[in-house]
Amino acid sequence: MPETLHTQVLAVVPPEDVDDHDLQPALRDLASSRYVLVCRKGGAPSWPERIKSFLLRDPIEAVTLVADDAPEEGAEFTARVEETEMVGVYDVVRVE
Repeated sequence: MPETLHTQVLAVVPPEDVDDHDLQPALRDLASSRYVLVCRKGGAPSWPERIKSFLLRDPIEAVTLVADDAPEEGAEFTARVEETEMVGVYDVVRVE
């Protein structure tokens, strides 16, 4: 079932560089000719949110998205995604 995620792009792996990274075989298969995006779930935190996370030792929740197109690193976007069998890995259905 698709869900909506708001994220900030931390890193982008283009399709031609997928083989250069140590990815799980299932992720490598899913990413064939697609972009792998490492994102911060929830988007970029505000300064108060960063301080609160630091004090509470609440780490950033990172997710991996596999998409046909890739925004620039640092960009925020919202997408409809489907969860894959891999924990924390989502297949982008549509960018909103």
